[in-house]
Amino acid sequence: MSSGLARSLTLVHALLYGVGVTIGAGIYVLVGVVAGRSGMHAPVTFVLSSIALAPTAAVFAELGTRLPVSASEPAYVAAAFGRRGLTLAMGLLVLLTATISAATISAGSAGYVASFLALPGAVIVTGVVLMMGAVAGLATRQAIAVAGAMTLIEVGGLVLLLGGGALGDVPLLARLPELLPAPADLTGWRGIGSGALLTVFAFIGFEHLVNISEEIRDPGRTLPRALFLTLAVTTVLYALVAWTAVAAVPPAELAASPAPLALVFERLTGLPQRWMAGIAIAATLNGIVVHVIMIARVLYGMAAQGNLPRALAVVDARTTTPLRATAVATGAILVLALTVPLTGLAEFASRGTLLVFAGVALALIRIKRRGDPLPKGAFRCPMVVAWLALTGSLSLFALEFAR
Repeated sequence: MSSGLARSLTLVHALLYGVGVTIGAGIYVLVGVVAGRSGMHAPVTFVLSSIALAPTAAVFAELGTRLPVSASEPAYVAAAFGRRGLTLAMGLLVLLTATISAATISAGSAGYVASFLALPGAVIVTGVVLMMGAVAGLATRQAIAVAGAMTLIEVGGLVLLLGGGALGDVPLLARLPELLPAPADLTGWRGIGSGALLTVFAFIGFEHLVNISEEIRDPGRTLPRALFLTLAVTTVLYALVAWTAVAAVPPAELAASPAPLALVFERLTGLPQRWMAGIAIAATLNGIVVHVIMIARVLYGMAAQGNLPRALAVVDARTTTPLRATAVATGAILVLALTVPLTGLAEFASRGTLLVFAGVALALIRIKRRGDPLPKGAFRCPMVVAWLALTGSLSLFALEFAR
């Protein structure tokens, strides 16, 4: 058995991981819902959501370079408050929200795979989760290389759709004046606000990068770049895809479709929607494997910090990965996906993530007010930005809980 995780990940690995865990399969459905709320202004909602989350990215960038460890969020709380109960609560909240998200993606994968294989949903989910768990147990560079290949496939699907829009008969440039509502168009601005509340959840996932910071080379330099690049790349992709979609297909028709991007793809290329379903399979598989990797690192880190059984802190000498923690993560996702209705729990995961964001921002504020010195080479997040992250996360939580 090895004594610890190996620092083997470069900026490219981190970016592929970040984009893969952020984009997921949600965009393949979310565009339709956002179009129903925001109409032709849908791309604006994605940009506004990205801007709203930028302060949180800065908070994670500083804390991630102050403490480049696995189980990052509970480590931040421990450093700020020194209370075991708060630390354990934060770790369990991170584990619960990530496991629910992974189980939801796993259950959703069954629908896509079933369009190619006539097998019961439970059999598909079991096979998919176990297979992705095995991938997550490989050496980290290998596992993220596999996940990165699937990331390129899912991003490639979006780029293919964009190419169809650019080369087709869709008047993308001619309709640009419709992108923003008139200043007096209150209905249009309300639609943007309603859509932005929803699209903020399309960006959740970028923060998981901090949980592989213990395996990143030169985290003080690489981690902040990966965080902000992940947010930038996904924003550009989301906005361009949303604009192509609403320009190619009427927003009301998009909102009524269970597979809106597949509909747009068919409309632009004339190819069957099944092609996009195949790309969506890669998206769901990628979503599962990156979540298993992340959950395993949180389990490993919490065990190494003394908050979970030490047996989970063992690292395999051959793969330099926490195989026991990976097995526990895989089993938890599989059990949840097969036994628990996930509809209401998926909403809990979104709200729980906002609470994690608020807790992490509060931890940084406490550390800064206490005057803890910033380590050499660490990213500096201004105090006002940390306060913006805290108030923004709590405001989004309140709005999400009230709707």
